[in-house]
Amino acid sequence: MQQRVLKVLEFNKVKEQLLKHISSSLAKEKVERLVPSTDYDEVRKWQEQTDEAAKVLRLKGNAPFGGLVDIRKSIKRSKIGGMLNPHELMEIAGTLYAGKHMKRFIEDMVENGIDIPHLDGFAAEIQPLQELEQLIIHCIGDNGEVLDGASDALRSIRTSLRTTESRVREKLESLIRSSSAQKMLSDAIITIRNDRYVIPVKQEYRSAYGGIVHDQSSSGATLFIEPQAVVDLNNTLQQARMKEKIEIDRILTEITVKVAEEAEPLLVNVEALSEMDFMFTKAAYAEKIKASKPEMNNSGRIKLFKARHPLLNAEEVVANDIELGAEFTTIVITGPNTGGKTVTLKTVGLFTLMAQSGLQIPSLDGSEMAVFENVYADIGDEQSIEQSLSTFSSHMVNIVDILKRVDDNSLVLFDELGAGTDPQEGAALAISILDEVHHRGARVIATTHYPELKAYGYNREGVVNASVEFNIETLSPTYKLLIGVPGRSNAFEISKRLGLMQTVIDRAKSHMSAESNEVDSMIASLEESKKRSDSELTEAEELRKDAEKLHSELQNQILSFNEERDKLYEQAEKKAAEKVEAAKAEAESIIRELRKMQKEHRTGIKEHELIDAKKRLEEAVPEFEKSSKQPKTKTQKHQYAEGDEVKVISFNQKGHLLSKVGDKEWQVQIGILKMKVKEDDLQYISRPKPVETKPLAMVKGKDYHVSLELDLRGERYENALLRVEKYMDDAVLAGYPRISIIHGKGTGALRTGVQEYLKKHRNVKSTRYGESGEGGSGVTIVELK
Repeated sequence: MQQRVLKVLEFNKVKEQLLKHISSSLAKEKVERLVPSTDYDEVRKWQEQTDEAAKVLRLKGNAPFGGLVDIRKSIKRSKIGGMLNPHELMEIAGTLYAGKHMKRFIEDMVENGIDIPHLDGFAAEIQPLQELEQLIIHCIGDNGEVLDGASDALRSIRTSLRTTESRVREKLESLIRSSSAQKMLSDAIITIRNDRYVIPVKQEYRSAYGGIVHDQSSSGATLFIEPQAVVDLNNTLQQARMKEKIEIDRILTEITVKVAEEAEPLLVNVEALSEMDFMFTKAAYAEKIKASKPEMNNSGRIKLFKARHPLLNAEEVVANDIELGAEFTTIVITGPNTGGKTVTLKTVGLFTLMAQSGLQIPSLDGSEMAVFENVYADIGDEQSIEQSLSTFSSHMVNIVDILKRVDDNSLVLFDELGAGTDPQEGAALAISILDEVHHRGARVIATTHYPELKAYGYNREGVVNASVEFNIETLSPTYKLLIGVPGRSNAFEISKRLGLMQTVIDRAKSHMSAESNEVDSMIASLEESKKRSDSELTEAEELRKDAEKLHSELQNQILSFNEERDKLYEQAEKKAAEKVEAAKAEAESIIRELRKMQKEHRTGIKEHELIDAKKRLEEAVPEFEKSSKQPKTKTQKHQYAEGDEVKVISFNQKGHLLSKVGDKEWQVQIGILKMKVKEDDLQYISRPKPVETKPLAMVKGKDYHVSLELDLRGERYENALLRVEKYMDDAVLAGYPRISIIHGKGTGALRTGVQEYLKKHRNVKSTRYGESGEGGSGVTIVELK
């Protein structure tokens, strides 16, 4: 992409907004180097990454990047043998901490079934390096000081140093408390000069204490003297300090060597975290501008729903539907310079650059963007004083360059094409330039105020006219893009509204050609038809959605009915089969008895025995319950009113009356169905009583993100417990399964108070102290229900 195009379309301003959402200098570097890609697969991957991060932000609110720093320079210094200072080592420990927490954060989401393959891949690359992190934390304090526990030798040296310092101060305090001190000292204080303890002595008493003069006041009246009595002790103190420095350097060098040994995995961690930070930066920006992921294609097709320019006020900017590259590949926006045409041009161009940079665009879901090899733009006043070029010449220089490069994989944006010269020649040039670019297969959007180009879209295949709507009543543009309708001059209407005499207007109209008047009338008619068709389309779309919803409901009801019918059939068949089997068994029993009787009574069977057997056979015939038809309910005469609850007899369903549509016919709402029903088919149930509405309590959602940990170090006991109470409510609302509360070790009072509070909290499942890698007894890990 040409740098000039990035500047003209204000892509750099988008990057400035993007920088407001970074978490570390790593993401800042990636934002500053961000340029659109022309590789279709790469663009799709970038869009998927941004969408994954946006999904995480929707579900969790934020991502744990606390402690992440760019440590690459420190790693490089450790590899070439340099010694890292405590601050640099703390940055390395902080980055390791951030990597560990981010890895756990992503893994927890994946375990919960959230599909984030790109983030999961980066998290898998992160190596915790627990030993190195613990070594640094063990040796370096929060304020960047090397701790006494870093080595036994350092602890011993510092113990000796503190003892010597105490002896020096005791010696000097005995001097400044003496009876003569008030007369000989400028002030009864002990101070330090050149790393040695001294006292302020008046000039005239410099010999009273002996020793060494290290400094004097600006007036010369006071000398800062190291008395002879403490010179030896100060020497001992200096030696201890030198030993301390040597031991600290040895410790720092030892840790630096460990960092150098882990240089490669550290760099891998940094790269993975920087990619993740950049993904969440893009996602946070998308959330800020209410953007959505565009569907990308490499066929030059653009389809935008309610597109809004990201650099304009979201409350004021007019959203437009814009389509290009399917039915038509060139849009010519005509009409006077009333605003809105250039905004449309820049919106399409900037959306293309954003989409090809992996950024989401501020339009509705379902929008499509294409990946172009090049974007060319000729926008704005290009007059060049340095090159002695007019506006027209500057535009022509730019257009000539575009024509040398443009092909069928290009997006070309022309603003006020052909302006700055004779209107007739300018219009002819504009048509010729558009023909050339259009025939090369590029996607083109051009704006012009030349009336000659109004017919351009009607005479060329693949070209469509468009305009920006103008409200005559308010004398201002609505900024609504009308595709398919060319722009028309509003000079006469505006002049009339502003009070110009009708005779002057009529005389002006007489100078216009009949063709021009006819064209303006045609355009006015087109605008009216466009508005009406848009309104009818919106209404039809709503009806279609209602019909689809109704169709879906009916399908569900039919499926439910068929399932219930099949179930009843199955039960009836089973019951009938059972009765038939019982009848067969009874019949067989009777036949066996008859045969037995025949054998016993060889001469014949008696009449009464046959009668008994016949009676038993008749009783063995299975009887089935006859389906009872629902008796028709006798309708009662009732004076119906809107809102009455009724029963529709033919459907055996309850509903309520909406309105009367005939003498004896009502519109009835049954569930989601509305139908006309005669009064003879209605049965009155009840008339609803007016319900007294009560004010509802509203819970407002939080407009900030909830952290996964709460740091109470340095807080007063009462304030700390108040913060814990509020934080627990926020964490429960956020749906976190586990949180950390950092209270430190200290006296243990705050830790005990926090533990007691958590034991009584209804949402706490369990608590435990942190493990060695989590902060030990200085941190409480809370499992939430």
